[in-house]
Amino acid sequence: MRVLVVGAGISGLAAARGLAAAGHEVVVLEQAQGLRLGGGAVTLWCNGTAILGDLGVDLEGTGQRLTTMCLRTASGRQVLEFDLEALAERFGSAARVIPRGSLINLLESGLPEGTVRFGTRVAELRTDGDGVRVRTETGQEYGGDFLVGADGVHSRVRALVLGGGPAALTGGAIWQGLTPAPFDPGSTTTLMVGRQGDFGYMGAGDGLMQWFFDVPWSPGAPPEDKPLEMLRRRFTGWGAPVEQVLASLGDGDAELFPHTRHKVPRHWGDGRCVLLGDAAHGMPPVGAQGTNQALEDVATLVECLDAVPDPAAVVGVYSSRRRRQAALASMIASHSLAVSGPRTLMQSEYLMRMNASVPPRLATRGFGGLLRTLSNRI
Repeated sequence: MRVLVVGAGISGLAAARGLAAAGHEVVVLEQAQGLRLGGGAVTLWCNGTAILGDLGVDLEGTGQRLTTMCLRTASGRQVLEFDLEALAERFGSAARVIPRGSLINLLESGLPEGTVRFGTRVAELRTDGDGVRVRTETGQEYGGDFLVGADGVHSRVRALVLGGGPAALTGGAIWQGLTPAPFDPGSTTTLMVGRQGDFGYMGAGDGLMQWFFDVPWSPGAPPEDKPLEMLRRRFTGWGAPVEQVLASLGDGDAELFPHTRHKVPRHWGDGRCVLLGDAAHGMPPVGAQGTNQALEDVATLVECLDAVPDPAAVVGVYSSRRRRQAALASMIASHSLAVSGPRTLMQSEYLMRMNASVPPRLATRGFGGLLRTLSNRI
């Protein structure tokens, strides 16, 4: 089968890897003029790394393997600890933080030469009983038997296939960066939560640290000319290492990404066109589920295309297998933490400390159960 994949991000390239390995002829259409390698680092939980392993992507030596996850209050008091190494033994695959650009290069390097066609922004999409045809803004035409929309939260394919407006803004945003580490975070990923927002940091390999601050954000607010000063004001009084991380940053290190959320549709496509990743279920980055859910989509779609004889019937089977987990992940990402409003009361120092009585083994078991609930792979 000839499959067109729109988008050469992580999900699009992973889909191309899986589909090519399954014997399909794959063409990836990417609107940019080259691979987009920015965007900091991504956290891959046990299911994400397992799926990448299935796709033949060797992550060893790339990024940072995670052995522990810690939850702390704004003052720095640890309230929960999760043993990620125990989950790696249980599921057969370890959690890891990887620079997004490194993962993009790993995925693309395993594709046949010429698979990705750059500068091909989709303008029109036509389907019939026999296939799919795409016309780009420059007038090029591509035909195939099936099309995968993996073109992100602002998906052109979603707009053409399902209609509707853009992903909704949630009222929050993440300021993040991937910069030289001011200290060695080791193999621990740490999240500090308070009423002003949350702050997280983890090593990403090669002396780099991925860090982020989640804060309230409105599209009508004036742009932050000096985001580091805003972050220092908002997180003043927080425990170590907030001040140390902020002191290590320079102008241009912090990138803003507004939180958005798509309503997860009942059907993830129409006819011979399907959606995956952020194009299907864009969600806030809280909990680092976006990339992992996109990889779950990839694995399930490859299986469905192999198991369902009629390409036009794939949408229904694929949607039914993935919708529940993706909708749950989206709900958790959207409601587990608050950056403003009454729900921040639950993130006060006093109430956060009540979690300190939970033994690490019980916390680890709970997180492992959540990962398994959100996954078809582990």
